[in-house]
Amino acid sequence: MSRLNETSRPDLYTRVTNAIVADLERGVRPWTKPWSAEHLAGRISRPLRSTGEPYSGINVILLWAEAVARSYAAPIWITFRQALALGGHIRKGEHGATVVYANKFSRTETGDDGQDVERQIPFLKAYTVFNVEQVEGLPAPFYAVAEPRLDAVQRIGHAEAFFAATGADVRHGGDQAYYAVHPDYVQMPSFETFVDPERYYATLAHETTHWTRHPSRLNRDFGRKRWGDGGYAQEELVAELGAAFLCADLGLELTPREDHTAYIETWLQVLQDDKRFIFAAAAHAQRAADFLHGLQPA
Repeated sequence: MSRLNETSRPDLYTRVTNAIVADLERGVRPWTKPWSAEHLAGRISRPLRSTGEPYSGINVILLWAEAVARSYAAPIWITFRQALALGGHIRKGEHGATVVYANKFSRTETGDDGQDVERQIPFLKAYTVFNVEQVEGLPAPFYAVAEPRLDAVQRIGHAEAFFAATGADVRHGGDQAYYAVHPDYVQMPSFETFVDPERYYATLAHETTHWTRHPSRLNRDFGRKRWGDGGYAQEELVAELGAAFLCADLGLELTPREDHTAYIETWLQVLQDDKRFIFAAAAHAQRAADFLHGLQPA
């Protein structure tokens, strides 16, 4: 069955959050292993729709977690109807994964002054998708294995160009990585001090996600007042997710930073206190990733 148990039908926000909390309680960050073996779509990828369009926001986390839990190598997910339309069928006994669709509808209400007021009411809807490894009879490209991937140095070169194009003020030296909001710069240890290049760029992705919170950019503020408070933990979760999204976009493996292990307990507290925050955090992370992509040359 899907990790989001349908039997008790609790609030959808609660179901999603509880699944992620369960992973965190086991010490597993479901956004830290977004690889897809050597599938044609790419060794490391966001989850993809049948059209090749990547999922975004909370659905990235949900499908990465499902892929890790079920050991799927393919990053492509498809609905029952889409499988049929492509000439395929879901194998007997297979259970799908839950993803969500968020939107708004308009409703006219009478205001306190007796005048009609148009209100936008947000809603969340769940639907089911299947990994292509659960589906038989699809066209061959859905199952195709990749040719040998690009040289690692060349792929890192793409990452170097990506972060340079953001225009962030990145300074190197010392043994700490952080973003200083008021002087507005990213501090990074020297490249040579990292175990491997991918860890350097993953750390830079985390700190550059923080960089987007500046008032002149996305103006993201969770009311943080001191190190380690609730607002601090919320911003760190956004940066974790942002780094995961960016690393997937750049084809880089994301290795959890040891110095962030201590955040798990505070994230658990935040998520248990607010069942909707993981949705908000994923949305903030998506906006940060989109902002950074928007700074790239055309």
